[in-house]
Amino acid sequence: MRVVRFRAYLLHLPLRKEIKHASTSRHESTNVLIGCELEDGTVGWGEGVPRSYVTGETPEGAIAQWQATDLAQFGCDCQNWSDVIKLCRAFSLAQMQDDPRDCYGNALRCAVELSLLDAFGKRFGEPVNRIVPLVAEAEPVRTHLEEVRYSGAVTAEKPFKEVISALKMRIYGFQHCKVKVGISANEGDRLKRIRQVLGKRIVIRVDANEAWPVDQVVSRIEPLLPANIACVEQPSLHEEVEGLAEVRKQIDVPIMLDESLTSMFDANAAIQAHTCDLFNIRLSKCGGFLRSLDLAACAQRHGLGYQLGCHPGESGILSAAGRHWATSVADIRFLEGSYDRHLLKDQLTSPDITFQYGGRARRIDRPGLGVSVDPRAIERLAEPQGTYEVS
Repeated sequence: MRVVRFRAYLLHLPLRKEIKHASTSRHESTNVLIGCELEDGTVGWGEGVPRSYVTGETPEGAIAQWQATDLAQFGCDCQNWSDVIKLCRAFSLAQMQDDPRDCYGNALRCAVELSLLDAFGKRFGEPVNRIVPLVAEAEPVRTHLEEVRYSGAVTAEKPFKEVISALKMRIYGFQHCKVKVGISANEGDRLKRIRQVLGKRIVIRVDANEAWPVDQVVSRIEPLLPANIACVEQPSLHEEVEGLAEVRKQIDVPIMLDESLTSMFDANAAIQAHTCDLFNIRLSKCGGFLRSLDLAACAQRHGLGYQLGCHPGESGILSAAGRHWATSVADIRFLEGSYDRHLLKDQLTSPDITFQYGGRARRIDRPGLGVSVDPRAIERLAEPQGTYEVS
């Protein structure tokens, strides 16, 4: 079975509320949507979320990169999952610029890879999670979970709204909650207030989104310690990331990398320089399902932890892909995603796979990604960027 064509779109997803953090704020997410059609008419869908401040990509740049990519490489015959894995591992995107960290194009790579996995999964009548036992690199982290629990989040808002948001997290029964920091001048008082609302049982981690100069990180973290935080995510700019090795010696709080963890190049650099305790792995940021498996296995081998993160504004396509990944990978420290109906004004997919009370969510065992894309939603939300035949 061969791929015969792809369709590309820019997907515009309005958010229910503004999402703010130290790097940016947004009311809408513009994503890359790829449709993959097999010769029997089966169609699979994939999604990526370009973030220029993370991997250097823009939505328009991703489309330009796709248009410059040689599609003949997708013309091979795939008879089983092993063939599909080889195809996903081997395909290469057009080089648009110098890319020393091997991350430019990761959102596009993710969208293309997921469209292939979804299409062939539907063709084989099997869910995408069936590939994990076949991926040799994933051996250290393989598992089979029937249920996972996602975490909540408190973003940067006015104090009253933050209290309401924290109260919702507590009432909804979350075990874990991320709090965005790096904007307020009184982060210690702010976090103390949020902790009082959340209560003692909920595990709090904070995300600074590169807000602090590396020489100020220790002094910025110290006022947060009374709130009993579990880790600090990306406290300083990627350009200063090597300085976090010294920060880790001075303060007893785990450091997680996000913007500085986009590829195996970044992972190896972090391991060699001792700059972190955890990786934040996001499917789109890290180049797709398979490369994310590689990063989790790498972290496991070197005694580091990891979470599966998400980008605000992911549709049900990436939510489903994240669910397949999360229920197949062991020892995920924190889990983000599947916010669909809580965050998006309009839904692209069905059935609804938004997490339930307490962040609980079940394994997906339907073929492919296990969600269907609504053609009417594509008409409303997606801007066509062309049809591309595979010669």
